[in-house]
Amino acid sequence: MKLLQITVDSTAALSSGHESMSILELLFKGGFMMIPILLLSVVALYIFFERLMSIKNASKTQPQFMERIKRHVASGDINGARLLCADENTPIAKMIEKGISRIGSPLKNIEVAIENVGKIEVYNLEKNLSVLATIAGAAPMIGFLGTVTGMIQAFIAIANHEGSVSPRLLSAGIYEAMLTTAAGLVVGIAAYLGYNYLVTRVQKLVHRMEYSSIDFIDLLQEPKLK
Repeated sequence: MKLLQITVDSTAALSSGHESMSILELLFKGGFMMIPILLLSVVALYIFFERLMSIKNASKTQPQFMERIKRHVASGDINGARLLCADENTPIAKMIEKGISRIGSPLKNIEVAIENVGKIEVYNLEKNLSVLATIAGAAPMIGFLGTVTGMIQAFIAIANHEGSVSPRLLSAGIYEAMLTTAAGLVVGIAAYLGYNYLVTRVQKLVHRMEYSSIDFIDLLQEPKLK
């Protein structure tokens, strides 16, 4: 019964201590390795939302855009088609505008010109995604490093402690060291999920760009435009 009472009292003390400790206090207890993890989380959030808005804006091509381009080109209104592309200002519109500016050249040259513009637009869409992928892998590693250094410091403190080591001293050093691992994993998982989501959005847009360029090349191959 005495052992049970001690266990209950210890649990209650730990619970009350945890309830009074805020998340901010926990972050400060993680040690100096929490600083790069927090910086990486800020960078990851900025890249995610900045790329998300850019990809969203790049995807705002009007549903009837290609149909209107076809009507302008088929009727010989090249300037009207160019103005329509300028009004859209999206990767698809830029590719089609480049193709329209090359009308009259060999078909292979038109395809190459459209492809080159497409490569540039894809590069712009994927800007900083590699940084987000790097954060997804680096944050957990920094967290593990913080845990190792924290455990070393905890054991040094135990070794320098005179007399019997209290369980509180041991557990405090361990949980403070483990905080960096938890923080690193949270940042890494969030960055990994954000990276894959953005890559999926970019791939969908790239497929639309490829389909639109093929549709435009097919338009130029129609007998009436030869």
